[in-house]
Amino acid sequence: MINSKQYYLDTFGVTEEQLRRLAAEGLRGGGDFSDLFFENSSFTDLLLRDGEVTSGGFHEDYGVGIRVLKGEKTGYAYSEATDETSMMSAARAASAIADGTASCGDSVAKLIRDAKDRAASYVPCENNGGRPVRKFFLGAPNPAADRYPVLQDWRTAKTAELSAYLMKIQEAVSKRDSRIVKIIAVLSTQTTDCLMYNSFGELKYDTRPLASLALSLIFKQGDKTENKSVSRSYRMGVEMLTDELVQQIADLAVEGIDQRFEAKRPKGGQMPVVMAAGASGILLHEAMGHAFEADFNRKGQSIFSEKMGSRICAEGISIVDDATIPGGRGSLNFDDEGVPGQRTYMVEDGILTSYLHDRISAKFYGVTPTGNGRRESFRYNPIPRMRSTYMEGGNADPEGIISSVKKGLYVDQFANGQVKIGEGDFTFYVKSGYLIENGRLTQPVKDVNVIGNGPEALAGIVAVGNDPKVDEGSWTCGKEQSVPVSCGIPTVLVKNLTVGGE
Repeated sequence: MINSKQYYLDTFGVTEEQLRRLAAEGLRGGGDFSDLFFENSSFTDLLLRDGEVTSGGFHEDYGVGIRVLKGEKTGYAYSEATDETSMMSAARAASAIADGTASCGDSVAKLIRDAKDRAASYVPCENNGGRPVRKFFLGAPNPAADRYPVLQDWRTAKTAELSAYLMKIQEAVSKRDSRIVKIIAVLSTQTTDCLMYNSFGELKYDTRPLASLALSLIFKQGDKTENKSVSRSYRMGVEMLTDELVQQIADLAVEGIDQRFEAKRPKGGQMPVVMAAGASGILLHEAMGHAFEADFNRKGQSIFSEKMGSRICAEGISIVDDATIPGGRGSLNFDDEGVPGQRTYMVEDGILTSYLHDRISAKFYGVTPTGNGRRESFRYNPIPRMRSTYMEGGNADPEGIISSVKKGLYVDQFANGQVKIGEGDFTFYVKSGYLIENGRLTQPVKDVNVIGNGPEALAGIVAVGNDPKVDEGSWTCGKEQSVPVSCGIPTVLVKNLTVGGE
């Protein structure tokens, strides 16, 4: 949702002149760049347990983070108040941390003029004779291009209506399977007003909705019990809570539960692995996506640090990080540095074509930022983070991919992954899957680990299905900070991974 500029200035009690003074104050110590990130967030949650909505909560978070960049140094400070004194103190602290050397006697007016002169000295293109440059993003936010317009703000929702919706889900799920002995449902919402300004004079603002509906269930059959969790999450307002979503959640809650009761631990070894479309994209996110984030590559910590422009997998494979999916959990109008959200090809037709950049890494590489500078809140410095990461579809029929495997494993949900960014090695726990025998799905499996290496797994993809799917679950990525993301993949066949079983 994009309101008027004045709405955001009023929300934080600031003026444009005040923003200019704060950015200039951050440069008093001789910094190259300073930016401000204002945030006003409202959070709610409701919990249903044992057939009743038993608890709920509400809290707010408010403040501003101020960053100063000087060469390779970063200074960062924040304030939970936006009065002039508190913000100026934060700006001076950030400047001091960046180890400035300019005269403290300079006037604010001179600092503003100097900031404008520095900005004007940069050429707004992707490359300027090989030296790092910054592209400016001076346009005003456009409500017509909003990726998450809101019909009803969560901040106006009535608790009684939200509670009634959770009860409707409880009823629908209970009717699906008599083996359900416990249902826990949680509705969590967040609405965040953001205002961003920097020493280039760029001013950006929007309001970000985010809502998640999550269910945890326990099934009992004889002396066996099985657990299952499902979720859906979108950048939408209250209009997200439809009857269609009730039925979708109810169907997902019981899907595949018969197979889970029948599942056994298979024999381990090296074998072909078919990853199902959708949620198994978490392996793509963890085992490959993080290694494409530019900070890891700039510091030489990623296995892909020296492979830009190289072929890293077969022709026909393209991997995208996307902020443009309407209502998507990982979508953004602007990242947390005010750079427009965009669709970035990391791998195009098998070639590594881009890392995921914030402003710092973009300056280092001499390219345009990709809109991946993200932060958990105003208390955190922005760093390169994924948004919605997925592999585009190929031309193989999913059933044909399965039928091509004589003996292997089919997996549709992963959990509890561990990845070493530098080496690319990964281990993932398989929540559900099947053996593949003579081209057919046979025995359901459980208690399986899939072990491999990210670059080797990419290079080992021999078939890509024509069924690309971005999963709509409530994925959250932790990399020093937590941010909402999405992930997805079509059905793919990796010719050889290690399966840990009996």
